Amino acid sequence: MAHAIVEWTSNLEGEADIHGLLELIAAAMRDSGGVFPWGGIRVRAIKLDDYVIADGKADDAFVNITVKMGAGRSAEFKRLFFSGLFEEVKAHFADLYARRYLALSMYVEEADEAGSFKHNNLHSRFKKDN
Repeated sequence: MAHAIVEWTSNLEGEADIHGLLELIAAAMRDSGGVFPWGGIRVRAIKLDDYVIADGKADDAFVNITVKMGAGRSAEFKRLFFSGLFEEVKAHFADLYARRYLALSMYVEEADEAGSFKHNNLHSRFKKDN
């Protein structure tokens, strides 16, 4: 399980390549050497129309990524993988960041397996492929 939820402010519409960001995140997870099983990868975006940033007076924007994953990855893997992923995210937005006020953030959470319920037949499709 690795789910990434990208929240982004609607004032980035037409300026930010959000779908490209989703592809970047999904590709990084697929390229994790099997740490994230392909059938459990979910990457999605939620455009926010209602928000307040800082003092609410400027055309500030943000993109927040929350990654939820099952427990069991080492602290070293998480540090290396997610710091590398965040560098890719920063590079993805570098031009936009240079032109406007933009806050980028990423939070990584481990799911409590006792509170996690799943029913998924996607894994069987990928067992033969990777």
